Amino acid sequence: MSNTTEHRDRVPPGQTLTAGFPVLHYGDVPYYRDMGTWDLRVFGLVEEELTFSYKEFMTLPRVEYKNDIHCVTTWSKLDNVWEGVAVSTIMERVKLKPEAKFVMLHAEHGWTTNLPIEDFLRETSFFGIKHNGELLTPEHGYPVRMVVPHLYFWKSAKWLRGIEFMAKNKPGFWERNGYHMYGDPWREERYDFD
Repeated sequence: MSNTTEHRDRVPPGQTLTAGFPVLHYGDVPYYRDMGTWDLRVFGLVEEELTFSYKEFMTLPRVEYKNDIHCVTTWSKLDNVWEGVAVSTIMERVKLKPEAKFVMLHAEHGWTTNLPIEDFLRETSFFGIKHNGELLTPEHGYPVRMVVPHLYFWKSAKWLRGIEFMAKNKPGFWERNGYHMYGDPWREERYDFD
């Protein structure tokens, strides 16, 4: 699929459109045999830690989102339709300490990625459960992945298990391995090997 004039204003520099949904990750894909062992922990600079069981998380109200996604490996996929839980729904239950300025997303196998708190709290950021009408597959982050569509897609952590609020920014897995600390696709903030 080429970058047509119709879509040019939606495709960042250096990106190529795809109709598919490429699978990229490091390490093994987690396959859950017992969802009773899955939970999502909210911790760090909060007044009280929270843990959502799979059953509790799946009963939270859901919202439909439509967005474009852009991968650091140069593909973009337009017109995605998601079903997920708004960040604000989780944050209604969280009392942050005033020094909380950054978020570290924790996923299976010790995988992490960092975000400024403003990006995490954006109305367009959410916890994805379904993509284009189907539950996420294990390869795409089942049961829950973070979706932060205004940043490169590695910031949309698959297999989410924890949300840590921090006072200072620190690199996650890919950021420690040469990826940019922020990852704005419109500025081509792909890598930072300095």
